[in-house]
Amino acid sequence: MQLRSLRLMCLTLALTACASAPVPAPDAPMARASDEQAERAARTAREMLGMPYRYGGNTPAGFDCSGLVNYSYARVGLALARDTRGLLEQTALVRVRDLRPGDLVFFNQEGKKLSHVGIYQGDGTFVHAPSSGGRVRTDRLDADYWSEHFVQARRI
Repeated sequence: MQLRSLRLMCLTLALTACASAPVPAPDAPMARASDEQAERAARTAREMLGMPYRYGGNTPAGFDCSGLVNYSYARVGLALARDTRGLLEQTALVRVRDLRPGDLVFFNQEGKKLSHVGIYQGDGTFVHAPSSGGRVRTDRLDADYWSEHFVQARRI
């Protein structure tokens, strides 16, 4: 019976991915990044390509989606929330046509609202830590899956 409970707990953790990372205080201040900081954060995220996915991870040893954002912006001197909800509260809505490198792109996945985030790179691409068993990678916003699940873009 204990083995079954352990399996169920592991499955639950794997399925919740970024959506249930630690939640910051609801009064998280709005963050502001200069264009240079945003571009450097985008470059940092690109340098993490191929690093493994790890639930709750925010180091090159393993990242979840919000952990990659948190790590990339920490490297340029900005402390951001550690979950997608907190990142939403710290950022400002931006139109897709106005996206710049370093902006954040949010997605609904597995029926969960705003459960995934990536860092826009330019030319319609973004870097993200996709899921359990995956690795940090680049995808296109206009790819069928991502365009179907895209919710909004936001600027730090």
